[in-house]
Amino acid sequence: MSGLLLLAGVIDRITRFFGWIAAWLVLLSCLISAGNAMSRYILSASSNAWLEIQWQMFAGIFLLGAAYVLQVNEHVRVDLFYGSASARRKLWIDVIGIIFFLFPSTIMIGAMAWPFFLSSFQSGEMSSNAGGLPVWPVKFLLPFGMALVFLQGVAELIKRIAALRGEYAVAVEYERPLQ
Repeated sequence: MSGLLLLAGVIDRITRFFGWIAAWLVLLSCLISAGNAMSRYILSASSNAWLEIQWQMFAGIFLLGAAYVLQVNEHVRVDLFYGSASARRKLWIDVIGIIFFLFPSTIMIGAMAWPFFLSSFQSGEMSSNAGGLPVWPVKFLLPFGMALVFLQGVAELIKRIAALRGEYAVAVEYERPLQ
């Protein structure tokens, strides 16, 4: 299990790196938005590329940051069974959720998104707006983001199973200590 926990640690570091990129994209997107608004209203100059880069950055923020949100246990979940459960039961709910929901959905979305990206890349797809940007880089973020979430799911599954075996403490992520 220690080798798998080392793998989980490597995946955690990769996820933190892309989470860090997503965080910087938030700041950069805000600066671009403010700069674009100032140039439009003060200088009467604007560019479609500046508008498009903002929504492309939003895609990056969401898709590069999703794995980090999973890592820090801040993702959305239905509290019907989870909220009042013991720490051990929460671990089991996480294991079942990762195996039966997270893995299949990331695999399906990633598999469907890959041809979507590949077609765009091979054709050199550009925005239809005048002065627009290439579209394929943002389309790549979808399968890439799903791969990151899948990998983080692997790390979380390893940690949850290790915690159930008493070999890893994830109690800090839960309201009560492990029982």
